[in-house]
Amino acid sequence: MLEVNNLEVVYHGVMLVLRGVSLRVESGQIIALMGPNGAGKTTLLRAITGLLAMHEGRATKGSVLWDNTPLTHLEPEVIVGRGLIQVMEGRRIFADLTVEENLLAGAYKRRDREVNKDLERFYDQFAVLRERRHREAGYLSGGEQQMLAIARALMSRPKLLLLDEPSLGLAPKIVAEVARLIREINKSGVSVLLVEQNASMALSLADYGYIMENGKIVHDGASADLRADKDIQEFYLGVAGHGQTSYRDVKLYRRRKRWLS
Repeated sequence: MLEVNNLEVVYHGVMLVLRGVSLRVESGQIIALMGPNGAGKTTLLRAITGLLAMHEGRATKGSVLWDNTPLTHLEPEVIVGRGLIQVMEGRRIFADLTVEENLLAGAYKRRDREVNKDLERFYDQFAVLRERRHREAGYLSGGEQQMLAIARALMSRPKLLLLDEPSLGLAPKIVAEVARLIREINKSGVSVLLVEQNASMALSLADYGYIMENGKIVHDGASADLRADKDIQEFYLGVAGHGQTSYRDVKLYRRRKRWLS
């Protein structure tokens, strides 16, 4: 479905942020994209969904293809119309609108007669939103706002859902609920590109994962293989303890240990 090939992105005409990134999402997959803050993950999502220009960014090399059609120079609303929907980091709900008004905003581009049917379907799936349907969204908890942001995106009937740090700032119990919802969404036929710093959550959901650092993909593989990788366990799954600041540092540290032994 989605193919990113050797993509380079520059901000403000001088700052190279993405350095030859390649990534694929096949139909029906959940793909995890992991890495620390500043790795370029959000920039990659902006390049896919047409939001680079508003951040003074520009793709200078490579391509983004959706069903073999280039997306790089299309406007965001055109990309949305083709079925790529992004849930941004920090939820970005309309705080002064009600829950229901937020959900209907997600269906703004639709011209079919099944909007109300979908509204009821997502009220069933996100029960807490039904209870709060007439409440201003700004009064919801962080977890409820995240569910609203995801449900609003689903009202657009996406083929590919791009989630940017959906677990950020949420309690572990709510993170587990968000993970359950992502599984349900994927089972309904929606592919997912999941950007996450929570590697444990991401790899528990994904079919395949990519690790990004300093604007490059530094490692990728099937999720089961990544979970079993000792370097990834040491840095991304919370057991690093030797002052390493990146996945590459961990690899070098372990390599030195082998040499010394």
